[in-house]
Amino acid sequence: MVEKSVQEINNKIKDGSVNVVTAEEMVGIVEELGVEGATREVDVVTTGTFGAMCSSGLMFNLGHSEPPIKIQKVWLNDVEAYSGLAAVDAYLGAAQISDTRGIEYGGAHVIEDLLRGKEINVHATSYGTDCYPRKVLDTTLTLEDLNEAILLNPRNAYQKYAAATNSSKRILHTYMGELLPKFGNVTYSGAGVLSPLSNDPDYDTIGLGTRIFMGGAQGYVIGNGTQHSPTNGFGTLMLKGDLKEMSSDYVRAASFTGYGSTLYMGIGIPIPVLNEKIAKATAVTDTDIITEILDYGAGSRDKPVIRKVNYSELRSGTVDIYEKKTPTSSMSSFKNARKIANELKEWVKHGKFFISTPAERLSKTDVVKPMKQTHAIPLVKDVMSDFFVTIEGKHTVREAAKKIWENSFNHLAVVSDSGELLGIVTAWDVSKAVAENIFDSVDSIMTKKVLTCTPNEPVDLAARRLDTNGVSAMPVIDSERHVVGIITSDNISKLLARRY
Repeated sequence: MVEKSVQEINNKIKDGSVNVVTAEEMVGIVEELGVEGATREVDVVTTGTFGAMCSSGLMFNLGHSEPPIKIQKVWLNDVEAYSGLAAVDAYLGAAQISDTRGIEYGGAHVIEDLLRGKEINVHATSYGTDCYPRKVLDTTLTLEDLNEAILLNPRNAYQKYAAATNSSKRILHTYMGELLPKFGNVTYSGAGVLSPLSNDPDYDTIGLGTRIFMGGAQGYVIGNGTQHSPTNGFGTLMLKGDLKEMSSDYVRAASFTGYGSTLYMGIGIPIPVLNEKIAKATAVTDTDIITEILDYGAGSRDKPVIRKVNYSELRSGTVDIYEKKTPTSSMSSFKNARKIANELKEWVKHGKFFISTPAERLSKTDVVKPMKQTHAIPLVKDVMSDFFVTIEGKHTVREAAKKIWENSFNHLAVVSDSGELLGIVTAWDVSKAVAENIFDSVDSIMTKKVLTCTPNEPVDLAARRLDTNGVSAMPVIDSERHVVGIITSDNISKLLARRY
């Protein structure tokens, strides 16, 4: 068994004899030399990732004004920061949006503007105290004017990320980008073979105090990230770094259509090859890293899994979904991830970056819990109408008109002989058919692509579907597509009336 210490590796960095490779290069080295040979040969493996990391933000200190102010609310370029910390300390979230420009500009853009040396407009208000008498402050500042400007990022560098697709009939705008209707595309994120945590899946070398590449500067892991879920292979990191030392090459703002502001962060972590177990882990390939394709057409927290997939398939450009070749695209930049891994490699190789031993290892057993909700969520079955009218497709338009008249009901569910939903006919459809002298079978005038919902679906999701598609009613179906009720905009209006 080959074993090394961090101190031994740091001594090699000092004297220039250290052997550093990227995680991509390590794959071939292990194939050629075997795990034991690679452990003897390689001292450090560098990793990298560059992607959208919404859970990021800037902790900053403005310095005291004259007369001084105890800031109650503060805006930077009309983006509000949280100021309930001390007189002139505040935290600007990357995903916070502008009061005036909306989702096109947010906290991430302020952070990038500061990094690029631009002046930022600051507006602050206060209730005023004897020691802090000022009530309003307006000024402009640059990054250099701030006493501290520290990126404190609660959740970065996911170990891997679930891919996204869309079963619905309309384009969805999400944090995974634009998802085309009817499984029209798949988007994914993460650096695969270069992913820091995928190269140290048991967190043997990455933990509290680990020195890292962060935004083009040296930063630190300060703990596990929020929503750290190692039992499912979705570990995350909480990170800290000085914005004043960073590069705009690796800290970029973006705004996703229909979603909002996010911050692209470049993260790289060196992994010391201390033993054969770590060497083997750093030879992980895109094929080894498995994730799931989730259906974002379902607006709930627990999205249906369409299939499992590996990063090699995702990066190939297409994946099979229901025997159809579906195009894939990455929401992160593998080119920049590779650039980060290589830049970090040069830092270590030339003695500019030393390996650190974590003071505490990350948890390997945490599980993310869903939100505890103390108020019951109304379900479709709680508000749907049990009274509905059906008609078979073979029946005539005249018979449909008669049913609508007799039941004072505007929607008829068209069903098969076995009761399976085939379509829907409205009073308007029947009126149009009569006006055009069409008295054929109902299936000739029905709408075949019917919006539906299920009894156990939250009403909020059903209401959103009605609203976004501009319809007034949806059949409620069971697992065999049998109609069990109908939900209308009137049902939802009555529910809202009861709530308020």
